[in-house]
Amino acid sequence: MRLPDGPGRPLAGGTGLAMLPADDAGDIFRPAPGRETLGMRRRHLLRGLAAAPLALPGLAGAQGAWPATWPTRPVRIINPYSPGGTTDIAARLLTDRLERAFGQPFLLESRPGAGGSVGTAAVAAATDFHTLATTNTGPLAVAPTMLPNLAYDPTRAFTFITMFGGAPILAAVKAGSPIRTLADLIAAARARPESISYGNSGTGSVGHLAALVFEQATGIRMLHVPFRGAPEAQAAVLSGDTVMLWDTIGAHAGSVRQGALQPLALTSAQRLPIFPEVPTAVEQGFPGVVVSNWFLLAAPAAMPADLARRINAVCQEGMKEAAVAERLAGLGLGSLGNPSPEEILEFVKQEGARWAPIVRGAGITG
Repeated sequence: MRLPDGPGRPLAGGTGLAMLPADDAGDIFRPAPGRETLGMRRRHLLRGLAAAPLALPGLAGAQGAWPATWPTRPVRIINPYSPGGTTDIAARLLTDRLERAFGQPFLLESRPGAGGSVGTAAVAAATDFHTLATTNTGPLAVAPTMLPNLAYDPTRAFTFITMFGGAPILAAVKAGSPIRTLADLIAAARARPESISYGNSGTGSVGHLAALVFEQATGIRMLHVPFRGAPEAQAAVLSGDTVMLWDTIGAHAGSVRQGALQPLALTSAQRLPIFPEVPTAVEQGFPGVVVSNWFLLAAPAAMPADLARRINAVCQEGMKEAAVAERLAGLGLGSLGNPSPEEILEFVKQEGARWAPIVRGAGITG
């Protein structure tokens, strides 16, 4: 299925998840036949948004044309995790295009902490539009429930500019481990409760939540070890400090290809074209373990609509370039099309509602 290009096109689902690659790579995030998920029900709402646009706080009142001279100085893109993760890589792939289009440097700056909410909060607090955020599900849809004193409201603090896409979670161990399947993992965890330590990009990250969903589905208990980003989580597995990963596939794809990581499963509904040999959790008997992490570019609230559209256009054209598209696909990112800011806002709200009961049920609220 091909999603139409251009701003204002609906998102294809949520973290249920029915995210569709822009080409015919396959409905890798579509639930198994006969299963209706929250993401499927959301699509009926999202398809109608273009006909009934919402008032987006970040764009309301922005009537005049933004000066064509923007930016007047270098633009910071804050990554709320450590360098080398998917948020960092996706934005970095587009900085050259942004610099050519706008004539100023676009600089990536990592500010990790609190599951991505520290760096995301810095963008919410920015006083002009020379600070942007490359962020994802955790700080926007999970943190509001997990952190009651969160310094920003994701539904009011940002202008959403463009979606980079969505990718499944990888469950993997170090190469050579006797754990080779999810069945092996369950047997090991039941033999020694909480002996299976797993890392990811922090408490409240989608990798963390995917592991919680798997625990609920199987009745096992694992030991969560949060890190500031994907590279640190992977290093701990390779050094033997932790047993396994539950983390977004993107930053770990290279190590899977090189044979350093031994994949157990992906949380897409169907196998990824880039990893046809890696089974899904669904096909191993866990139809409810279909989870994805989505990524986007945002600015502080009230960015004028025409400026947001200009940045969106550059990013969308960049993502269509063969080299960039190939790299994004290599990270396991499936396209979410080019939804409008209003549609992204509604999507963020729906994702917050999807994850809130899971966060509360796991007792990870602070």
